[in-house]
Amino acid sequence: MNRRKFISLMGGGIVLAAGGAAGYAVTRQPTDALKPWANAGVSYSDPRKKALSYAILAPNPHNRQPWLIDLSRPDQMVLYVDTDRLLQHTDPFSRQITIGLGCFLELLRMAAANDGFDVALDLFPEGEDTSQLDERPIAIATFIKDPAVKRDPLFAHVFERRSLKDPYDLARPVTTAALARIEASVEAGIGNTNDPARVDALRKVTHDAMRLEVETPHTFKESVDLFRIGHAEIEANPDGIYFSGPLYEGMHLTGLFTREQTLDTSSSAFAQGMDAVLENADTAMAHVWLVTQGNTRIDQIHAGRDWLRINLATTAEGLGTQPMSQALQEYPEMASLYEKIHAILAPEGGTVQMLARLGYAAPVPPSPRWPLDAKIIKDAV
Repeated sequence: MNRRKFISLMGGGIVLAAGGAAGYAVTRQPTDALKPWANAGVSYSDPRKKALSYAILAPNPHNRQPWLIDLSRPDQMVLYVDTDRLLQHTDPFSRQITIGLGCFLELLRMAAANDGFDVALDLFPEGEDTSQLDERPIAIATFIKDPAVKRDPLFAHVFERRSLKDPYDLARPVTTAALARIEASVEAGIGNTNDPARVDALRKVTHDAMRLEVETPHTFKESVDLFRIGHAEIEANPDGIYFSGPLYEGMHLTGLFTREQTLDTSSSAFAQGMDAVLENADTAMAHVWLVTQGNTRIDQIHAGRDWLRINLATTAEGLGTQPMSQALQEYPEMASLYEKIHAILAPEGGTVQMLARLGYAAPVPPSPRWPLDAKIIKDAV
């Protein structure tokens, strides 16, 4: 019996043992936190809100959903970053957060085009700071009615898009033809491989980087602080790193899964969590990455726009994908692996903005989201 099956059976036992109100609790799902997926595009007379209802479903680091929206200007949307949602330890220069904002803007553009609107973007109109994001606007998006605007076929895959963080099927290869179609979804800067030797090399680096992040106290605690365990926590804060379903509900209810136990490096919870994390890295069947020659905020935004397209293109292929960003993080303890991954993927220079593993696995549910209204700081007048 493997570890994953053992944990599942243990969780089943907890569920069976928990009767009455407790039994009901472990079967609860975070229904409100998933409503934004069902509500996207529904009942919005304002085309900006209609497009934004899709944009809030974009992938982003640690599911922080750092976007703030100003709709007070007619036909425009001003995007800001919520500086309370930055990742100070694992993303000290907010490069990954900026990539997530680029994903948001690309999905906004796609949704608007699907509704017959072009979107003109003015990025960082008041300037940028490469060391940290601040209160200045990220972008001004102007909506222009254009019946001839080209619809993007990738938009059809928005509701199925996921970051699939389970082990992948080692018996199902990712074909070169699939990688070529994914590569065609963006114009430049993409690399990929399904070559077994290269995949093995990248598995090792991503494995080592994931282990280092978990074994570095301040970076690991940043993630654990963002754990949302069980439906009640997820409903209260539909962001961060979520654990839902009967297994996690039962373990949390009986005290077998807590933040304190997870941070205890001598605990079984820590050991099992580490094994699960590393198993993901070790089951990659292919990799894809993005490299930019520069590393300005605008470069990072464009990398995010490309990543959203790649994520949708992998979905179109029926593939799972998971960002493996640990080796790209810019805190001191990660420096040697950062240099190593750049030597492998960008030997002629540039910045590796994204790296992800690809493979096949069973579908997973969508991630929780804050409703659109919670992200609007100034509404239309």
